[in-house]
Amino acid sequence: MRFKSTDISPDGVRIVIDWDKFVVGTSVFVPCVNTKQAMRDIVAASGIAHKDLVKRVCVDKGRYGVRVWRSR
Repeated sequence: MRFKSTDISPDGVRIVIDWDKFVVGTSVFVPCVNTKQAMRDIVAASGIAHKDLVKRVCVDKGRYGVRVWRSR
């Protein structure tokens, strides 16, 4: 299976996010171990400026990863 430029895979597992629906005020949780790579992948795949995203490493429902909010 080929990855699209809008997919991310910080740990080698394909994650598909519908970036068109990622509007101001929404958030998405990406379960992963390689959080630094996840943050880089999110900025690159989303096409949203780094300054318009708020990113936090966290544990959500027992899973480690990154939660990202769109702020602008």
